[in-house]
Amino acid sequence: MSKIVVFGVQDFAELAHYYLTNDSQHEIVAFTVSKEYYKDVTFLGLPVVPFEDVENMFPPTEYKMFAPMSAGKDMNKSRANIYTRAKDKGYELISYISSHATVLTENIGDNCFILEDNTIQPFVTIGNNVILWSGNHIGHHSTIHDHVFFTSHVVVSGHCDVGAYSFLGVNATLRDGLKIAENSFIAMSASITKNTSVGGRYKGYYSEIN
Repeated sequence: MSKIVVFGVQDFAELAHYYLTNDSQHEIVAFTVSKEYYKDVTFLGLPVVPFEDVENMFPPTEYKMFAPMSAGKDMNKSRANIYTRAKDKGYELISYISSHATVLTENIGDNCFILEDNTIQPFVTIGNNVILWSGNHIGHHSTIHDHVFFTSHVVVSGHCDVGAYSFLGVNATLRDGLKIAENSFIAMSASITKNTSVGGRYKGYYSEIN
């Protein structure tokens, strides 16, 4: 069991509190936000401290951190920034993997948030700071790189490679063997049958968003 400081005071932080409290051995002791968003001194009955000063009250020698932020409008860049800054402060970041997920790999990085009903097949590699919302299928021998966000019910067939900072919408489907380039935006219900380009935006049957 570790004592955890969670970054955020909105929905994702509240969900993290629920999952870690009810489905892990970790204990959340505080929340933290950037000074510019620091308004309330408590959240869910626990103290909130400015992120810029968090190590003074909750030193990384005694506490770990979890930063389960949304993808945001900048394609996971803000989430990646907080992840890096927490590491720079010396924090170890935990991952949460639901006990109700089927996980057949040990190759999962830190600060991952993997919710219920995900199926992760053998020989899958998942990088750091990856969010898999509920109900996704990650096919065998696939790789998900750092700072990727999956919504729900995404199907990734075998031998796919999903580049860093990518976002995959609800019910998106990837054919086997695809390379999803870094910073790809795959819209809801998109069916991708060809490799994507860096920064590409896709909807429908592999048609770019204008």
